[in-house]
Amino acid sequence: MLQTYEPLVVRYKGWPRRPKHTTHTRASILETRRSCRRRMHPLPLLLLCAAAASAFPADSKANMDVDYEKLATKYLETFYDLKPGGATVSRKKTVNPYTEKLKQMQEFFGLKVTGQLDAETVEVMEKPRCGVPDIGEFRTFPAVWQKKDLTYRILNFTPDLSKADVEKSIERALKVWSDVSPLTFTRIYDKESDIEISFVRGDHHDNSPFDGPNGYLAHAFQPGNGIGGDAHFDDDETFTKTNRAYNLFLVAAHEFGHSLGLDHSDDAGALMYPTYSYTHPNEFNLPQDDINAIQHLYGKSTNPIAPTGPSTPNKCDRNVAFDAVTTLRGEMFFFVNRFMWRKHPQEPEPELFFVQTLWPSLPSSINAAYENPYSENEEVLLFKGSKYWAISGFDLLRGYPKNIYGLGFPRTVKAVDAAVHIESLQRTYFFVGNQYWSYNEDTKQMDKGFPKSVQEDFPGISGQITAANYYQGQLYLFSGRIQYQYDLQSKRVIRASRSNSWLGC
Repeated sequence: MLQTYEPLVVRYKGWPRRPKHTTHTRASILETRRSCRRRMHPLPLLLLCAAAASAFPADSKANMDVDYEKLATKYLETFYDLKPGGATVSRKKTVNPYTEKLKQMQEFFGLKVTGQLDAETVEVMEKPRCGVPDIGEFRTFPAVWQKKDLTYRILNFTPDLSKADVEKSIERALKVWSDVSPLTFTRIYDKESDIEISFVRGDHHDNSPFDGPNGYLAHAFQPGNGIGGDAHFDDDETFTKTNRAYNLFLVAAHEFGHSLGLDHSDDAGALMYPTYSYTHPNEFNLPQDDINAIQHLYGKSTNPIAPTGPSTPNKCDRNVAFDAVTTLRGEMFFFVNRFMWRKHPQEPEPELFFVQTLWPSLPSSINAAYENPYSENEEVLLFKGSKYWAISGFDLLRGYPKNIYGLGFPRTVKAVDAAVHIESLQRTYFFVGNQYWSYNEDTKQMDKGFPKSVQEDFPGISGQITAANYYQGQLYLFSGRIQYQYDLQSKRVIRASRSNSWLGC
């Protein structure tokens, strides 16, 4: 029966629709708030940047307060089983259901548990996400296919992509799961399959209508007969094979996880995490959390070499080692594989992001990075292999990537291990293996007499330098999980500590 299946619906939308009573100035307010958040201003909810907020009428700000209260209530009703009604009494205490559910939500996402609708909580509520509740079991027992050889059928195609691109995206998305499990997928054309795939609009007769552009992207159903396992994609959305709009391969891979019986993961780096995040398909590897989940349901892969995938880094893991470290307009960025921690000096906790969430065109793993405060655009240069990119704020500059050999490196250098601009010397140091180069940002040339030996010029440093940063007049050199605070004048190590001490560990 149709109603026995609970659709797994992915909602990808950043900002709530404008209520009818909201004035036309709201778009400007939202854009201002986005700008404030990008700069990590630690402001209370809807306070915005003080000067900017004062420019808007009081009734508009009051309307926004109401809008976000409505957003939060709807969010808690949908994902945290908030029931309409007033406060209840428990153990002689008055319990506000809204506050209790808000605390649950904050705890689930690792936010500070306050029961108050602060800016960080609203930001999470506005993120693109799936429509499945975050608390409680989706079903008493996980539904799984009672066979390992599954079939799929593509019923129709989206006009956004060529037929061949759709077929390739679907095939590749299914292969994500067959590569790490004993499951196989065979496409059929002329009869009903286990997984029926279609592109539809609006009410498509499965009790879960789509709601137009920028709403629900897709949904899928748990394994079973009839509609079980089927995946529907909203054809009012724009699907692509690039970083624009919504990458069909990534959306489909997530949905097929549901088609196989997987629920959502609370691991922010997992494919089955509720929110959509872009990773270049050529660089995508199924995270270990997802591998563990699918193998729990269906067993291990039959491949002679057991497949493994990347794990989401834990900031306080003793083995955390940064690939690159840089400042950016007063903030600090710590790169680890496809992730980065972003730390603002006035924020107690760093935020974990996918690199390609902020810069979709960058590669997912960065070898080195540094900020040049004297450049025209306050540029940050990021290196991967023999190429480098430049960003200004959160904009990727045109004309990149460029080749590192244009900076003066010999062809024997295949990648830069670490880079740092030292303001007191007005030089940029590039570390490659056991050597380093000195680069003059004014003349755009390498200094004569380089490369030199790291061991000779930086006594006390043990191991290869893998990241570097110059912060508040101090040079920090990282070697794996150890960082060295180094005094350039005395040429000695002042202090050695764990690399992740920057992250409050």
